[in-house]
Amino acid sequence: MAEHTGRAAVVAIWRIESARIVGALARYTGDFALAEDLAQEALAEALVTWPRDGAPRNPAGWLLTVGRRRAIDAFRRRSALDERYAALARDLGEGGVVSGREPNREAEDMLWDPDRIDDDVLALIFISCHPVLSREARLALTLRVVGGLTSDEIAKAGLVPTATVQARITRAKKTLAAARVPFEVPSARERAERLGSVLSVIYLIFTEGSTASSGDELIRFELAGEAQRLARVLARLVPNEPEVYGLLALLELTAARFPARTGADGEPVLLEQQDRRRWDRAAIRRGRAALARAEQVGRGLGAYGLQAAIAECHAVAASVETTSWERIVLIYEALGRLAPSPVVELNRAVAVSMAQGPAAALPIVDTLAVGALANSHLLSSVRGELLTRLGRTDEARTELERAAQLCGNERERTVLRRKLAALG
Repeated sequence: MAEHTGRAAVVAIWRIESARIVGALARYTGDFALAEDLAQEALAEALVTWPRDGAPRNPAGWLLTVGRRRAIDAFRRRSALDERYAALARDLGEGGVVSGREPNREAEDMLWDPDRIDDDVLALIFISCHPVLSREARLALTLRVVGGLTSDEIAKAGLVPTATVQARITRAKKTLAAARVPFEVPSARERAERLGSVLSVIYLIFTEGSTASSGDELIRFELAGEAQRLARVLARLVPNEPEVYGLLALLELTAARFPARTGADGEPVLLEQQDRRRWDRAAIRRGRAALARAEQVGRGLGAYGLQAAIAECHAVAASVETTSWERIVLIYEALGRLAPSPVVELNRAVAVSMAQGPAAALPIVDTLAVGALANSHLLSSVRGELLTRLGRTDEARTELERAAQLCGNERERTVLRRKLAALG
């Protein structure tokens, strides 16, 4: 029992603090790849120590301390090796001494500076989104290092095999090391060049937090909250970028529904059954203000702004029946032209089903059966719902059973099983 509790504590702290730990170690060592290795070593030590001795009072500080000590050991080994090389050079008459790198006291103190934490995590994101990396590598690396996601979770979020994700992360680290990318928040010009990738990463982190791709919980609040915090930091850093405010609006308006999305037992509550009085009105106000700001500083809404506009339609409606579904369909059509994707099309089909009925939506869903969503539980889930509404029970049962098999989240799987049971 104690061992299970200790391991659970390690996993929980790592989920919440991994980005800050890696960021602090990266600032301390000046080496991005080394910092993650050190953090992983600290994590491995915690998995052995905490189940045996109990979790420390300051778990994040414990992990940072272990990582820093491992860094010092690495510096000392490097220094000793340099001294041996220097002695060999002297013996050969070549002279010269290669100086080792020993951490100074100022750098050690900086590791614990709480005012640098936000900058550390933001710097991690910008480094992970460096232009020397491919777009796919940027997303995979940032989700791993900043979001704390596993390779399996990243693969499910990106609809690619796990082995592909692992290869991308490995190559990305090697590329950053070869390019000698410094650990810092880049200049204004460089920030503009990387902004699109940074926004994509924050969005994907929030998406995984708002509906976990695996595990026993529907919502990973710490992950979604971290994405919201990063979006706010980014809005302060680049205050005249409309898509930053569009993303912030989307995150606030979506998170506003979190309190009503699960019941007291943790089971998901579908939109039509949610108690809208439990929605976070303060978050809705913040989201609508951010959306208004996006419209003010831009020339029309971008992809994130359009998604935020859809979320606003839900936020201001008193019920599912009074929601402006026709407007949502129009916004999805605009979004599909601006940023086409199978997920956008699937969501458009859902909106069409609400505005015009399931018969109008089913052909849209059927066109997605071959492609990136072919093995996604989302496609089968939506198709099963449409077939249920059309009274095609046997076909609906087949689709919902397939969705339950493909779904990686236990809470979502419960909802699908409940729908199956309702079919009889």
